[in-house]
Amino acid sequence: MNPLINNGPVIAETKEQVKSPEAMPMATVTPIGSEQLKKFTEILQKYKSGKTRTEQRIVASENWWKLRNTMEEQKETEIGQDGGFTSRSGWLHNVIVSKHADAMEAYPEPNILPREVGDRGEAQKLSAIVPCVLEQNKFEETYSKAMWQKTKTGTGAYKVVWDKNKLNGLGDINIESANLLNLYWEPGVTNIQKSRYFFHTELCDKDYLEQKYPEQLRDGLKGEGFISTKFLYDDTVSTENKATVIEVYYHKYIEGKKTLQYCKYVNDIVLYATENDTQPIINELEGTVKPPMAVTGLYDHGKFPYVFDPLFPIEGSPCGYGFVDICRNPQTEIDILKTSFIKNAMVGAIPRYFSSNDSSLNEAEFLDLSKPIVHVNNVREDTLRRVEYNSLDGNYINIFDRSIQELRETSGNTETSTGNISSGVTAASAIAALQEASGKGSRDSTQASYRAYSEIVEITIELIRQFYDMPRQFRILGEYGAEQYITYTNAGLQPQHQGKDFGQDMGYRLPIFDIKVSAQKKNVYTKVSQNELALQFFQLGFFNPQMTDQALLCLDLMEFDGKDTVMQKVSKNGTIFQKLLQYMQLALAFAQQSDPMLAEQIAQDVMATMGGGGGSTMDGISPKMFQSDNIAGIGNKEPTNVANARSRASQASQPDSGKATKGGKK
Repeated sequence: MNPLINNGPVIAETKEQVKSPEAMPMATVTPIGSEQLKKFTEILQKYKSGKTRTEQRIVASENWWKLRNTMEEQKETEIGQDGGFTSRSGWLHNVIVSKHADAMEAYPEPNILPREVGDRGEAQKLSAIVPCVLEQNKFEETYSKAMWQKTKTGTGAYKVVWDKNKLNGLGDINIESANLLNLYWEPGVTNIQKSRYFFHTELCDKDYLEQKYPEQLRDGLKGEGFISTKFLYDDTVSTENKATVIEVYYHKYIEGKKTLQYCKYVNDIVLYATENDTQPIINELEGTVKPPMAVTGLYDHGKFPYVFDPLFPIEGSPCGYGFVDICRNPQTEIDILKTSFIKNAMVGAIPRYFSSNDSSLNEAEFLDLSKPIVHVNNVREDTLRRVEYNSLDGNYINIFDRSIQELRETSGNTETSTGNISSGVTAASAIAALQEASGKGSRDSTQASYRAYSEIVEITIELIRQFYDMPRQFRILGEYGAEQYITYTNAGLQPQHQGKDFGQDMGYRLPIFDIKVSAQKKNVYTKVSQNELALQFFQLGFFNPQMTDQALLCLDLMEFDGKDTVMQKVSKNGTIFQKLLQYMQLALAFAQQSDPMLAEQIAQDVMATMGGGGGSTMDGISPKMFQSDNIAGIGNKEPTNVANARSRASQASQPDSGKATKGGKK
């Protein structure tokens, strides 16, 4: 048994050691049958009971999102029971839409970093291939769905699995969002990976299941199985002729190694179970045989293939709570007050009267505004009397405005974050400071989503390591955006033999990578500001190789996105320039000894190179560079402080890019 460095797992056998099925290490396994399924279902029922409050909160939050909060309001208030109008304003709806927009504005992209120099090439390939895998799974749409879940109900959920049916049977990674109402875990755990079991349920048509699993379901499906909680859908969703398919993941130690086992069943019938899969996996192309699923488990990474992204964490639960939960009371106050205001206005707009029972008033003529004469036998003061109406004073309006302000402050969706600035604030730097402060909540939420995204990428890499045995074609963007077509397999991700040192076998090491997540999409103003910054560097001679030392010193004191890359290129240009001068001087020395005419020509080239050419000074700086029109803040250009303020405001809701989220350093 050879240990692996980089904190990787331990590999028991190498490809050379595994030759035939007879050599497979087989553990004593108990086939999954009806008794085990009964146990699974009992555990599932306990998990569902422990998740009741979470499910109620999720369903209630979804009702609020659909502006059907009347049924939730009437549980605590008497409003709406008179059958009249009930206001359902969209302040909370606007909060969720704004927060979702902030999340999508900072849509992530991965950068795979190696932990060893020898894995640099593989890391570059993965940095190009993993985004392709995500794009093929339409991950942007999945990410958007998860962000809706996160802002509304408090938790976004992802499922990252291997689908053997994709690509016409070749198989590929499948990433999709998961419905929290269909997921079940051990009550009391914060990290789902620490749960003893993990369940995923889904309703399927019985006839479809019988066609897909003819051997297992040859006797048909009978009876009712487990039923999950459902949302209040707009459409009528029928469960007739449907059965609940249950997937259960659990850990089991086999030969001292922790494995991830899996079972898929419906009612009391096993559709597939890894513990029942005892056939070795034969790779005819490589001529190797791997242990069966019963020994290795479903996935080599050993994790439940689900990732949770909570908004506001709760102790003792992997789920968080969302903006609906924290803004429900202010939204209820707003709706109650607004309903009362509207009813009060209707009372004032439509006068009401008291009429005595012995009155001979013709009510039809009285209510018909087109008739100027109303007939009555005897007009008395008590025949008809107007109901008194008292209009609301300004205090009620102030309370209404304060409730709105409370909702906006609680959610962080203040006027500043939406682009509205209070009167009296006119300085660009002050406006930018307010916008940056208002974007702290969005940045924190997005950074948490980046951590979940990093975990998704980690699982994706592990699935590539396990299943990408066959060559696959990818179209990637190469240097300067040129399209490239590459062939990729997982050969570079397999354990690498480290040779011998002082006669001692150093064993195998497993390539391990760090994941750095940054925002992929920038808004229009961010791109413009970056372009203007590059032009200013060019105009001021930062890219002149003769000014390398001064440029690096200046850049080191600055802070902007992509600074490290710019400094590396400036330093590289300076090194190339110094080597060029050395070679030219060496060529000049040789030419002076052999060919004086050539030596004179080389000397002129050296002087032109050192002088920059084209009328430049010996320092390579042209006086034109320092004309007033080329300096930011002078002439017709926007002042520097205003430009900087606008740049900070445009990135107020985006987290700081450049942080290694897993194990690496900036």
